[in-house]
Amino acid sequence: MSDPVETPLPADMRRARILEIVRDRGFVRVSDLGGSFGVSDVTVRGDLDALAATGSVRRVHGGAVAALGPVAEPSFEQASDAFAGEKRAIGRAAAALVSSGQSIFLDVGTTANAVAVALAERDDLTDVVVMTNGLNIALALEATIPRFTVLVTGGALRPLQHSLVNPMALRLLDGLHADLAIIGCNGVHPEAGVTNVNLPEAEVKRAMVERAGRTVVVADGSKLGNVHLGRIARLAEVDVLITSASAPAGALDEFAALDLSVTQV
Repeated sequence: MSDPVETPLPADMRRARILEIVRDRGFVRVSDLGGSFGVSDVTVRGDLDALAATGSVRRVHGGAVAALGPVAEPSFEQASDAFAGEKRAIGRAAAALVSSGQSIFLDVGTTANAVAVALAERDDLTDVVVMTNGLNIALALEATIPRFTVLVTGGALRPLQHSLVNPMALRLLDGLHADLAIIGCNGVHPEAGVTNVNLPEAEVKRAMVERAGRTVVVADGSKLGNVHLGRIARLAEVDVLITSASAPAGALDEFAALDLSVTQV
């Protein structure tokens, strides 16, 4: 009787294991990983390329080495110019989903800021409540008062994204429910879900998803396929993904196969 064939690990779990091996050994070969995980060298190269795209490893001939340091998180100002036109289009598409009388969680980041700007431009909206942990988001919505009510979570200030995180960032959210959560991120992956490079911010984003009736994820095309440290949500918890023209070829087909509404602008 032949031995049973082991089922290969899902890609996100395999990549997490590969990352552990790289960090432990300092260097790995493609051929060695293929044998260890029972997958082809082509699959391993794809795994290493995905890890390299997040800054977790550095690709070298025949394999990969551990990254020299943690993934560098760009500041809000540094990230503002990247895909700026696409983010504005995403912002308008997300703002179009909001109706008068609704309550919204809106978190931080340049794409979320584009949503705030687009909401402020909709002078047809009234009685909208926006709850945010982003100082710049609140300022972008200041001109909407009194048509809008803008609530800021409080908490410790993170200068890079002008965001408020724990301690106390979740206190306002406890016991609240919003009609809609509009969430930015650093990565959207068919298996790993929606992720973020910064754990404290991921915690607040996750709390918003858990307390909302519907969740909309806004991510320019460069974020699709990426996996980062902090999980925000499984794709089963997301109702709508709004992305842009820079999405990698074939990436949208993977998401379309899931029970997820995808809008490309």
